Amino acid sequence: MLTRCFRWTWKRLLTWGRALRSAPGLSLKAAKYKRNRNATQGPDILLGQLYIDVQMAKLFPDQKTFADAVPRRTPQAIVADYQGKKRRKKFNLRTFVDKNFIFPTDRVKYVPPNGQSLREHITTLWPVLTRNTSTVRPYDSLLPIPQDYVVPGGRFREIYYWDSYFTMLGLAESGKWELVVSMVNNFAYEIDTYGCIPNGNSSYYLSRSQPPFFALMIDLLATREDDDIYVKFLPQLKKEYQYWMEGGDGLENGGAALRVVRLDDGVLLNRYWDDLDTPRTESYMDDIVTAGEAKDRPASDVYRDLRAGAASGWDFSSRWFDNPQELSSIRTTGILPVDLNALLYHLEMTLSNASLLTGNHDAASYYSQRAERRKQAINLHLWNNEQGYYGDYDWQQKKLRDQLTGATVFPLYLNLAPVDLADRTALVVRDRLLKQGGMITTTNVTGQQWDAPNGWAPLQWVAVEGLRNYGHHDLAQEIAIRFLANVQRLFNNQHKLVEKYVVEGSGLGGGGGGEYPLQDGFGWTNGVTLKLLDLYCEQMPSGTDSGASEVNPQLVLS
Repeated sequence: MLTRCFRWTWKRLLTWGRALRSAPGLSLKAAKYKRNRNATQGPDILLGQLYIDVQMAKLFPDQKTFADAVPRRTPQAIVADYQGKKRRKKFNLRTFVDKNFIFPTDRVKYVPPNGQSLREHITTLWPVLTRNTSTVRPYDSLLPIPQDYVVPGGRFREIYYWDSYFTMLGLAESGKWELVVSMVNNFAYEIDTYGCIPNGNSSYYLSRSQPPFFALMIDLLATREDDDIYVKFLPQLKKEYQYWMEGGDGLENGGAALRVVRLDDGVLLNRYWDDLDTPRTESYMDDIVTAGEAKDRPASDVYRDLRAGAASGWDFSSRWFDNPQELSSIRTTGILPVDLNALLYHLEMTLSNASLLTGNHDAASYYSQRAERRKQAINLHLWNNEQGYYGDYDWQQKKLRDQLTGATVFPLYLNLAPVDLADRTALVVRDRLLKQGGMITTTNVTGQQWDAPNGWAPLQWVAVEGLRNYGHHDLAQEIAIRFLANVQRLFNNQHKLVEKYVVEGSGLGGGGGGEYPLQDGFGWTNGVTLKLLDLYCEQMPSGTDSGASEVNPQLVLS
């Protein structure tokens, strides 16, 4: 047993070493990135070898903990002190770290009142999850943004881009429009400041964005205000579009640049991308290990694809893997995702309509033509005619990927699917994705959190709305009711909502898998649950959303 353990450890050390040696120089990469994006440096850059040593020593179960630690003095002074002390006999790394860093203290113990319904519980959670970081401490990885916002919960102390849209849906249902407005203003501020909406408002997220939901956030505001809201935010809508389309002009057929790919027929589609090709700051050792396990691939390529997977929001899923069981086979940047391109179609249409409101007919025509070309390309290249559903396209191998995922409903959600293709997609959703507790994310069981048996609140909402758009009301209702019953069941037993749910098999309830434990809170689950309750509460079994659990644990919410 000892020999076997030693062999495993030695093998793992070798893979770590290979990945570390083949990684690009972090300080040089960061310096170049800072020049390009005027970005704030992340803690892995500021702390250098100290950061690596702490993560390799596994001082904290969650690698994000040290990424979010705030230096008590200048990082340069701490690093110099570390270099001078680390070889001393009695040097203790954990003691040194505890002395020199402040760890996030904004977590509060929330005790839910007894006797609450599910709806009441969500309503009382909004203030608990609301933050204001218009000022932050020096050298904090958290980036300041001017107005209040809602965090997801648990380990997540930042505002996250695509999460926030689904959270906003619930805030609007709760009548908290002032928070919806402030969150949109924050995202507009980020676009103006950084050129995009980062993954989250932390320095180590600045190199990537997430699924572009900003235009849908403006749509949400427009349900309360007049169409002038589109004119107000037109500069930021344009700037976000420029971010996604940068590098497209002059790109040759079959080529790619940043987030843009030009197919052989000349059409431009988009992929997820991260400006850096180093281990993720918040998952440093996880990425080192994954890159070390990759065969015949430069570690920098693996790092880039892991980061792009995080940009997709689906971190991680076999959707991005060549081998469904191997994270190291991830190839996110080689894939043109159906959901991303459907969202960019919507952005192009929004830009066209907003331009018309300003009287700029030339701009309106420009964006509408781009939207039409993208719609045609999605319905040609991202449609699996043999299987009857929308999928992702592998632009490097020049073929459609054959995996069915919950992203297949995005063309229906954003109204770009022809009726016959929408009808065929609905049949596949009913036959292959609908499970006991809602719609499943993929059909693969891999241990990744964006795979079976998990289902996620945002995909339930996208499916429900997309199916309703095309008249498939019965299927939309079935997905909603099954997911709501799943959420209600866990709430009755544990008096909480969580990030993801098991929707298939005998273990319905809180989901698993991924890089960190299941998180409570939870922003987008709260928002989607409220929307679905308002649509389908009358169709729910008797007692749903009325009875309260006697369970009253202390929830730790970031």
